[in-house]
Amino acid sequence: MAQFSRLEVAQAMKDTGMIPLFFHSDIELSKKVLKACYDGGARLMEFTARGDFAHEVFGELTKYAIAELPGMIMGVGSVTDAAAASLYMALGANFIVTPVLREDIAIACNRKKVLWSPGCGTLTEITRAEELGCEIVKLFPGDIYGPQFVKGIKGPQPWTSVMPTGGVSPTEENLKGWFDAGVTCVGMGSKLISKEIIANKDYAKLEKDVAAALAIVKAVRK
Repeated sequence: MAQFSRLEVAQAMKDTGMIPLFFHSDIELSKKVLKACYDGGARLMEFTARGDFAHEVFGELTKYAIAELPGMIMGVGSVTDAAAASLYMALGANFIVTPVLREDIAIACNRKKVLWSPGCGTLTEITRAEELGCEIVKLFPGDIYGPQFVKGIKGPQPWTSVMPTGGVSPTEENLKGWFDAGVTCVGMGSKLISKEIIANKDYAKLEKDVAAALAIVKAVRK
């Protein structure tokens, strides 16, 4: 069961402005990555469930977060159907992120008042997602659409909250472009939690990189 309401999750997304994205099949390594992100100031984590037995890893990570990382909001990405969404919610997911807009997932999440963020690529999809109760829309893949697409959306629909994933990197130029266009927050995966960091198990660097990225987000939002 979720530890945080969908409104609390949405507010945390708006407040922090960044969600690290990560998946690994090794539970102990994943715990260390999660703690490094937490120590760096992140308060949300999207576990991108793209591997076999990913639900087992997520379950252990969620238990760890509840016990050791107060205020850490655990969510799951790459969810493709309502059954998977229900499974992860049963394991404590506080938000569900999907690569596409699926109404069955919307219904499953809304029933339990869990925030869901569908991947959308057109204004029609975004509008339909909002009609289904979506608080923050995922723009995916972000590198294909870019900040100008967000700026275009915000013209006729200034109420729309957008979270790009893909094409987001922890540099001032990149983040300023997105936030100047009007995004609510960004999702950041391998550009932040790199293969090199994982291979070297350099969790101290990851902590510093997360803190630096959050500082840039805070600065460019002023």
